Amino acid sequence: MNLFGRRAARAVTDPDHADGGLVIPQTVADATLRHQPERSDPLAELRALPVPPARGWAVPQGGRDHHVGSAALWQGTTTQLAGLYPFVGGSGARVRGVPIGHDLHTHEPIGLHPGDWLKTGLISNTGLWVQAQPGVGKSAFAKRLGTGLCAFGWMFFCPADVKGEYTALVRRLGGTVIKIGRGHDAINPLDPGPLGALLATTVGRERDALRESIRARQTSLLEGLLLLELDRPPTPTERNLVSRAIDLATDAAPGNQPTIPDVRAVLDQAPQPLLSAARIGDSRERYFDLVREVLSSFDLLVDGPLRGLFDRRSTARLDQDSPATSLDISVLDEETDEVVAAAMLCSWAWGAAMIEARQAGHGRNILWVQDEHWRALRTGSGLVEKSDRLTRLNRHKGVASVYLTHSMDDLEALPSEEDRAKARGIAARCAIHVYGGLPATELRSLTVSLSSREADMLSSWQSAGTWVPGQRHPGRGLYLVKAGERAGLPVRMNLTPRELDLYNTDSAFEAAPRSAVA
Repeated sequence: MNLFGRRAARAVTDPDHADGGLVIPQTVADATLRHQPERSDPLAELRALPVPPARGWAVPQGGRDHHVGSAALWQGTTTQLAGLYPFVGGSGARVRGVPIGHDLHTHEPIGLHPGDWLKTGLISNTGLWVQAQPGVGKSAFAKRLGTGLCAFGWMFFCPADVKGEYTALVRRLGGTVIKIGRGHDAINPLDPGPLGALLATTVGRERDALRESIRARQTSLLEGLLLLELDRPPTPTERNLVSRAIDLATDAAPGNQPTIPDVRAVLDQAPQPLLSAARIGDSRERYFDLVREVLSSFDLLVDGPLRGLFDRRSTARLDQDSPATSLDISVLDEETDEVVAAAMLCSWAWGAAMIEARQAGHGRNILWVQDEHWRALRTGSGLVEKSDRLTRLNRHKGVASVYLTHSMDDLEALPSEEDRAKARGIAARCAIHVYGGLPATELRSLTVSLSSREADMLSSWQSAGTWVPGQRHPGRGLYLVKAGERAGLPVRMNLTPRELDLYNTDSAFEAAPRSAVA
């Protein structure tokens, strides 16, 4: 037996030697190399062949098929699937609707369509709550969703664009941009719009119901504006007198379209119906004691910072066939919060009235985007309820509402605990929640439950781990889509070059000289 033994002798036999002699290894590496078995891929030739596309080649005998059936979906109990449960990742959403990106783990495409998800039972309402740090793509998500739904025949509607972020997109979609401000268009928030014309053609109970609907929206708006100016909710007597004044102003106005100055003039005239409603006999002195603060508040609305914006007849109309509409109030962005809040309330009321009239004619699904929503609500206690009444456009009317916010602290900044509770309720009722990068402290206040893995993922998206400039924000374009108690869908959304131009909210910095932003 030689040095390597019998097995080693067989291993070092050189097949190239005709005599079958042994070749003694000269080094340890040589011996190790000669002991390695030959590794050949039996499928190498097969792998080298061209791979046909999913639908086959579009050539004769190429196996072309215009329809590729989807894979079968299998379900099982926790007993049968014990090794896989609890599931660490959600199953993919069908690509039916707007493609919002691909799954971070499986790389399968993911589509989102509030209407389709409602019809198929995935959700119970069409509310969307979008929350993330500034700069990670909240508005980009809303714009992608709105653009895609326009292709499905929906209308994209932004009722109060405080920063003018949606103007370029709406114009690119062939929509209507109504710019509200001094030197621009004016809207009459008490304008019933097409509902007024419809009111003239209806009779009986239908006419009464339509008129009460218009009146309720007008009353809610004026109560909200009075709340801003009075810094308190109007008393029952004040609310009653304002409501009666709206009726009298409507009857006297051309086309039954009163303006805020018309309502103020009726209150100032102290007609007998208002004296009777105040239950003070014929005492005009006592009447003006009751309405003095209300009249002063109307004076501020008509002759104060909002003069020329919402105190005259509308100069713009909603195009019934427009694929997208935006009420741009960006010229007021530098005004006080009270002015911006009043403008947002008026814009919401006018937009909701136009949408409701539109739905009364020929129904069309609408994506209603509320960005900077909480900026208006934090200026006065009770505005959450008022805004909810003004914008109560829900799934029964074919409307999907999108709320965008940076943090749950926006809700905690509301004036009263009642307002904060109602705002949290709005967030909790949304069936679809979309989260971007959030700090760990923020995750505890969310209205939906997250697994530890989902929480770690969201916190990892919040900021870059290095001070090296020029790095892409780790959470930009990354979202976690939650619906109910299902495992969330982690999505990466990549924008096309055209979308990058339309969705960019950092253009002011990018256009500035480097020395100016350094």
